[in-house]
Amino acid sequence: MLTRKNAKNGDELSILGFGCMRFPTKGNSIDEVRSIAMIRDSIEKGVNYFDTAYFYHGGKSEALLGDALAGGYRERVKVATKLPPFMVNKLDGAKKILTTQLTKLQTNYIDYYLLHMLSDKPTFDRMVAIGVMEWLEQLKKEGTIRNIGFSFHGNKTDFEQLIVAYPWDFCQIQYNYLDENNQATKSGLQLAYSLGIPVVVMEPLRGGKLVNNLPEQVVNEFMSYDPKRTPAEWALRWIWNHPEVSVILSGMGDEKQIAENVRIADDARANSFTEEELKVFDRVKAIMLEKTKVPCTACGYCMPCPSGVDIPGCFAAYNDKYLLGDKRNRFKYMQTIGVMSKQPGYASLCTECGKCERHCPQSIQIRSELKTVKKEMEGPLFKPVVFVARKILKIK
Repeated sequence: MLTRKNAKNGDELSILGFGCMRFPTKGNSIDEVRSIAMIRDSIEKGVNYFDTAYFYHGGKSEALLGDALAGGYRERVKVATKLPPFMVNKLDGAKKILTTQLTKLQTNYIDYYLLHMLSDKPTFDRMVAIGVMEWLEQLKKEGTIRNIGFSFHGNKTDFEQLIVAYPWDFCQIQYNYLDENNQATKSGLQLAYSLGIPVVVMEPLRGGKLVNNLPEQVVNEFMSYDPKRTPAEWALRWIWNHPEVSVILSGMGDEKQIAENVRIADDARANSFTEEELKVFDRVKAIMLEKTKVPCTACGYCMPCPSGVDIPGCFAAYNDKYLLGDKRNRFKYMQTIGVMSKQPGYASLCTECGKCERHCPQSIQIRSELKTVKKEMEGPLFKPVVFVARKILKIK
């Protein structure tokens, strides 16, 4: 198993991390025996970074991981878990959550502690105002927490504001060859790296969509170069080719996935792609672009929208619905474009001023396309649900 050194603290982190969000289940519960065996097997194979969260698997993921790491395994790995800001109104609430997490994990310290789904600068400012960041810094001095970071699912602008708002020890972003221009984007990845902030990547396969839902032409393009290399291997190697990435998290749900991912991680080095391999991705992206509903490249020339519409984000969500057949696409659109963003940026906010179209290099009829996005992605309850969710999560 290859490792990459965390330049901030010297940790040698396995380039493959185990995401504890998709354990195998039996009925409605985690298959504990099988999951524990998988975790321990992955440790024996070299995986040393395990990522969980307070509410994964209905709040049972941390406890399962704690059981799996008992008996000497805890000392061999780095554990990451998360504090959900949207569940924290007062500092005492954060303290209670951490106490519960430590108990479930059967440990007295957490190696990598994240603010979960930190949406924007105002949410971070709220954490500062109620004393959470000062408290985390004290815990770091005491050794209860070793590294302070955040996970992110918003847009490029919000990420750029957050990454410079605090001397983070690390961050976690969604990144893959389809999301190079979505969410934090490649420039966000490079910005974090330039600041010396290690980056952990989540959703490298888009929850399996970049394996099971690819257009046939894309699969054929991959296979024509190397019939033995699976779409999963292509996708993972593409990310590991980036020296800016420290760890890729994979929510490995069965033994076969562990075996395949470990095999790939044994020799997936940064900057190892040949020119021909990079050209394969150029052709793959061209195929996907042909199949997208809106030929948006997320260049950002249409932004900022006077009405607050996240135009590239709206088109990215809409395109994914048809490109990957993602059944949860409308929920993700509501989450990233409506609920978790600094300000709602959904399509129906468009006032048809036309300013965006004058700057679009692709000559996209943006106003017309946004109407289609609204029709297909926003139902009658969309706005009320977004309003209530932002109220509950205290996102202003």
